[in-house]
Amino acid sequence: MAAFNMSDHPHRRYNPLTDEWVLVSPHRAKRPWQGAREAPVAETRPSYDPTCYLCPGNTRASGEVNPDYTSTYVFDNDFMALLPDTPAGEFRQGNLLLAQAEPGICRVICFSPDHALTLPQMSVQAIEQVVKVWQTQYREIGSMPEIGYVQIFENKGAIMGCSNPHPHGQIWASATVPQLPAQEQAQQERYLAQHGKCLLCEYTALELGSGERTVCANDSFIAVVPFWAVWPFEVMILAHAHVASIDQFDARQMADLAEILKRMTTRYDNLFSVSFPYTMGMHQQPTDGRAHAAWHWHMHFYPPLLRSAEVRKFMVGYEMLANPQRDLTAETAAERLRAQSEVRFDQA
Repeated sequence: MAAFNMSDHPHRRYNPLTDEWVLVSPHRAKRPWQGAREAPVAETRPSYDPTCYLCPGNTRASGEVNPDYTSTYVFDNDFMALLPDTPAGEFRQGNLLLAQAEPGICRVICFSPDHALTLPQMSVQAIEQVVKVWQTQYREIGSMPEIGYVQIFENKGAIMGCSNPHPHGQIWASATVPQLPAQEQAQQERYLAQHGKCLLCEYTALELGSGERTVCANDSFIAVVPFWAVWPFEVMILAHAHVASIDQFDARQMADLAEILKRMTTRYDNLFSVSFPYTMGMHQQPTDGRAHAAWHWHMHFYPPLLRSAEVRKFMVGYEMLANPQRDLTAETAAERLRAQSEVRFDQA
């Protein structure tokens, strides 16, 4: 019998950051695709759209009028998922039914006044302005006594639920730490207690030494397809230094984050010559005023595209009932992303 080979044989991979497993089935990558295909959405847009509620000078659904902003623009979401004036309260019934009030705040960050752009189409300098806003907002919202966690994220593309193509991201800040960051916090604290070292410092050093799953890197950050990736071209951006949150970044790290975001998202667009959809967000320490020695700042990119701009990954069947599964190995995904140019396909 042939020796076990991760490139050929089905196997499980462990995610130490969430204490979960993913099934990898590399042999299935050779199967013909007869499933659903979605026609790529045309990405040509004007620099200004008079019907867009995020463009400068336009009126939003709330009746508020946007200023004629020239860089980034932040406002309270007109349709917040969390409300700051939610009264305290709890519902309990027996041992099984429990609900708790959850106050919070939601904001929108317009990355650029130009309706036609996405992050990979913006200059590094323009992206750095977005990074600075992330830092400022994390500090401002995190200082509110009722806020315990600040989640910064972006949904890019209609298939990721983005209701407006204007370049923008969001902040949802809550009283409690949401489930996924809480899982990561517990695992990082457990690792520190058991090994006396930071989990993601150790992982960053491992990936920097290997290079097998590295997509690109600079002096402050590394972009990798994590060993335990679930989505086909999932990527993590990890800080080299042990920093717990974006408010601890210095000027060099801010500039380097903008640079690696430009390089990474451009590679995404070049993979299938399309404006590449994804959900992206950063995980960092809670804003509860406590010391969180185990926390290591990082970003996640979860893109659904699988084989082309028309074929995407669905979480169904075994994945909804057992555990996540992927066909493409993390190493193969990283190799394909690494091979992409850092000049966007329509500018080469």
